[in-house]
Order: sequence, then C-alpha cells, then structure tokens
Amino acid sequence: MATTLLRKTVLTAAGIAATAGGIAGPAIAAHAAPAQKTTAAVADRKGHGERELDVRYEAQPNFYFCGPAAARNALSVQGKNIDVHAMAKEMGTTEAGTNSINDITPVLNKQTGKDVYKSTEIPMDKARDRDKVDKLRADVVTTVDDGRAVVANIAGTATDTDGTTHSFEGGHYISVIGYRDNGKIVTIADSANPNQASYRMDVDELARWIASRGYSS
Repeated sequence: MATTLLRKTVLTAAGIAATAGGIAGPAIAAHAAPAQKTTAAVADRKGHGERELDVRYEAQPNFYFCGPAAARNALSVQGKNIDVHAMAKEMGTTEAGTNSINDITPVLNKQTGKDVYKSTEIPMDKARDRDKVDKLRADVVTTVDDGRAVVANIAGTATDTDGTTHSFEGGHYISVIGYRDNGKIVTIADSANPNQASYRMDVDELARWIASRGYSS
C-alpha cells in the first residue's frame, strides 16, 4: 500500500469509531442504518479572523462512503445538493473506500468550476514543517473566504480542542468548513458520527492528521 496521495482509504467498523476518554463512540458498521440528516447551526461570521460556513450535514450511509459524504457536505455550503451515491460512482468508491484525494478533486471541480479545487499532499516527514502547516492554514482561510469548504484525507488519531480524540487508523475523509484565530483553529464537519458532526481542531494537529495523504482546496 502506497504512502502517498494514492494510498487507499479503508474504514473498518473499529477504525470509524470516535473515541473520547477511552470510551468508544458509536461505530458505523457495513450494514448501518440509513444516515441521519441534520442541519448544522453554523453561522457565517466575517471579520475578527474567523468565518464558518453553513453546511447541510449528512452522515455517511455506510462505513466506506466517507469520501463521497465529505465531498457532499463540502458542496452543501455552496447550496448544492448532490446525491452521495452518484458522487461515489464518479469517485470509483468501493467497499475498499475512495482511493485518494485525487479522486475527490475532479468531482468537486465538476460541481464548482474547472481547476477551482486543487490537490495538495503533505508527506509524512513534512507534517511538522512550518511551511507545510502555514500553507494548509492559508489554504483553509482562502478557500473558506471564497465560500467553499476544504476536503481532507486523514489517517490515525487526532485530538480536538475539547480534548476528544477521533481515531481512523484505516483512513477517513472530512470537510473543513471554517476557521478562527486567522486559521490557527479550524472547524471540521465529520460524516462518520452524527453525534460528533462538528468539532474544532488546531491546524497543526490537522496537518499531522493529513500526513502521508492530502487535501483539496
């Protein structure tokens, strides 16, 4: 299995469980019930170094649709309502997941405009480099200020600003829908668990989460 952007994303029932304080949250299994639909009450705030976009959140309907679900949630901030199954077909999503961020970016551009989104890789050995973190931070701010959300391919465990851990050892896709403190803190929409649909994370932590994979902005 490659360790670059072409690395496959595979979610297992164990990998998709979000953990907090050592207690596993609800896992979405292969035969999970249909996704719960909720509307996130997220305000669009301009100025003071922060902004968050309105997202019409949907949880993923099964354990391997995180890529299409993250893209669907990202596009919803632009008022688009794309069927997640149609997106999965375009991305080549299978029970092994969506292969890489390079399969997400063309679908986002199809709905947004030619070359609006571009893929960026964060190599594993560069995740702590200031220039990589600063680029991620700048890309989030620029994209959100443009009224769009970032889609990121992550793997492993990260801790949000409330101290809750989110673990996806097999890999996962998330949407970044806002920022505060001029991008030092980002807001994430996560399709894995509707009980943890949104949380905030330090951008350095997000960069480490993306390491060996990539994001589309």
